[in-house]
Amino acid sequence: MIWIEKGKPIWLVLLILVVGSNFALYQTAIGTSILPDESKFVVLGSLFDLILIAPILWMLFRKQFSWKMAIALIAFSCIGIRLLIPSDLLAPFSTITLAGIAMEVLLVLFELLLIVTLLRYLPKIIQEVKHDELPLLYTFNTAVEKYVKKNFLIQMICSELLVVYYALLSWKKPIPNGITLYKNSSNIAFQVMLINAIIVETLGIHYFLHAKWPIVSFVLLILNVYSVIFLLADIQAVRMNPVQIQQGQLYISLGLMKRMKMDLHNIESIIEDRAVLEQKCTKDTLEFIARDFEKVYPDFILKMKQPQKATLFLGKEKHYNYIAIKSDDPVRLKQMIALGMGSNPAEYK
Repeated sequence: MIWIEKGKPIWLVLLILVVGSNFALYQTAIGTSILPDESKFVVLGSLFDLILIAPILWMLFRKQFSWKMAIALIAFSCIGIRLLIPSDLLAPFSTITLAGIAMEVLLVLFELLLIVTLLRYLPKIIQEVKHDELPLLYTFNTAVEKYVKKNFLIQMICSELLVVYYALLSWKKPIPNGITLYKNSSNIAFQVMLINAIIVETLGIHYFLHAKWPIVSFVLLILNVYSVIFLLADIQAVRMNPVQIQQGQLYISLGLMKRMKMDLHNIESIIEDRAVLEQKCTKDTLEFIARDFEKVYPDFILKMKQPQKATLFLGKEKHYNYIAIKSDDPVRLKQMIALGMGSNPAEYK
C-alpha cells in the first residue's frame, strides 16, 4: 500500500478534476454550448465518472476501504447527479439514480434501527456499567458493543452521552484515587480560560449578529453552548479518571479526547533518554501530556511490541507504536508499569 500513501495528494487532485470537469460541462455556459445534440453517451460517461471513479478516488484519498463506505458514496453520488445533470438529459438513466437514492434510504433506515436498538438496551447497559469497578469512560462503549453492532454513528452517540454524563451528572461523584496527569500543569486553568472566552464572545457577538443575520447568530449560539458543555465535561473527565492498573491492564486517559486500555505485557521497553524525550513526537506516538502554558516533555515513552489501540475524539479508533506520558508522579508510575511488565522496578528508580 506504499504507492497509495506516497500518491495521496494526487487522488484528491484527480477527484477535483473529475467532479469539476463534470460540473463545468453541465452547469456553465461554455460546457452546455459544447454538448452534442445526441448527449446520451456523454451523460453515460459522466455517470461512470461520478458513480464509480469519484468514490474510488475518495477512498484512495482517505485510505479507507469498505463495502459500506462504497455503497454510501455511490448513493451520495446518485443524489448529486440529480442536482448536477439537467433532468432532460438524465431522463434515460433515471432508474440508476433512483436506485442510488433507494440505497441511501436503506442506509439511513439501518442507522435508525441501530439507534433504536441502543435506546432499547440503554437501561441494561447502564446497569452493567454501574456494577463494573472500572470508570465509566472505559466501560460504557464495551457494554454498548454487547448489545449493539459496532458502528461509527453509535460511537458518536456514545461519545455524546459521555459528554452529557461528565458535564451534568458527575459533579457529586467522589474523585477516584490514582496517579493524575494534570495537577502539575495548567490544563484546567487553560480550559477555564477557554470557557470564559466563549461566554464573553457569545454575549458580545450574539447581539450584534442577531440584528443582521439571525440564522448565523442562532447557529453560533448553539455551537458556543455545546463548546462550553464539552469543555466542562472534558475537565471533569480529566479529574475523574486518574491512571489505573488492574489485572495487567493500564487504563490511561486525558479527558474525552483520548483514552487507552493497554496490555502491560505488550510494552517492549520504557524510553527515558532525555534526547529522545525532547524530540518532536512522531505520527505513530500518542501523547498523554496535559496542556500547559510552557513547553513540556514526556517523563517517558512506552515502546509497544504490537500497535496499541486508542480511542480518540467521537469514538474514532487508531493504533500507535509509542505512548508518551507525563504524570504527576512519574517514578511511581514507572515502577507500577515495570512490575506489570515483569521487570525489576528498581531499574526505574
